Amino acid sequence: MKKIIIIGANSYIARNVILVLHQKKEDFEIKLYDYADTQIDGFGNYTKIDILSRNSVSGIDMDCDIIFMFVGKTGSANGFDDYDVFIDINERALLNVLNEYRKQNSAAKIIYPSTRLVYKGKEGLQKENAEKEFKTIYAINKFACEQYLEQYNRVFDVQYCIFRICVPYGTLIPNASSVGTAEFMMSKAIKGENISLYGDGSVRRTLTYMGDLCEILIDGALSNVCLNDVFNIGGEDYSLLEMAELIAKKYNVGINFVPWPDIAFKIESGNTVFDDEKLRKIGFSYKKHFNEWILNNNF
Repeated sequence: MKKIIIIGANSYIARNVILVLHQKKEDFEIKLYDYADTQIDGFGNYTKIDILSRNSVSGIDMDCDIIFMFVGKTGSANGFDDYDVFIDINERALLNVLNEYRKQNSAAKIIYPSTRLVYKGKEGLQKENAEKEFKTIYAINKFACEQYLEQYNRVFDVQYCIFRICVPYGTLIPNASSVGTAEFMMSKAIKGENISLYGDGSVRRTLTYMGDLCEILIDGALSNVCLNDVFNIGGEDYSLLEMAELIAKKYNVGINFVPWPDIAFKIESGNTVFDDEKLRKIGFSYKKHFNEWILNNNF
């Protein structure tokens, strides 16, 4: 039996991962932790914790095989105003978990989701070792956490695997969605409003369907190959305009091109298209296509 704990069990990706774990025909013991009174989807074996309290974190049972660390504060320009919250939720939280891991002499593998925002935008594909650039507090938070994991592995033999995610879309659980790029466009279109794009919409991203993302995170967690390393999670390459055109066509709305606001322009990361050769070489693949998801679903 594999013992799995999920910290941040009420987050967007975590809720979907929990569902997929319960749907699998494997023998898992799953324990859930978050700050709310209950797990939002009603899954059991749940414990309320305060991730910023060392005493509370000591109540997490790390005598397990896998730890999914889904605690995080996302954002862009708001990080400059709420830097204390971003540092606490993104960095102190992980450090609390890492130090508790040491105290409990855990041998679990920590699965950590990172972000496209650690990369410097460029034309072409981004490998895991591509040039880095940090235009927001959130971006440097996530890279700092990547470095904490590497440091604790080197000094204390903490086991980990980092999966960088570009633009996830969709959900396996109704109403469990992000406020990401696809969802923002969709929210406008279903209300009959035109979709607005900054500039010409030519910026490109890698899109990953949530079902595929969950399978890769779980399979990677269970794999002996995905260990103490960083992996890009791939999918499909779309420009923001191409995404908007598919959505606009389905809902019969238009697309408005608007000038970049000053701050948004300064923190825009540029083209980020992932090279996921490392994952593909060990057999990972993707089943869902963005255009089919748009055409075949009612939102």
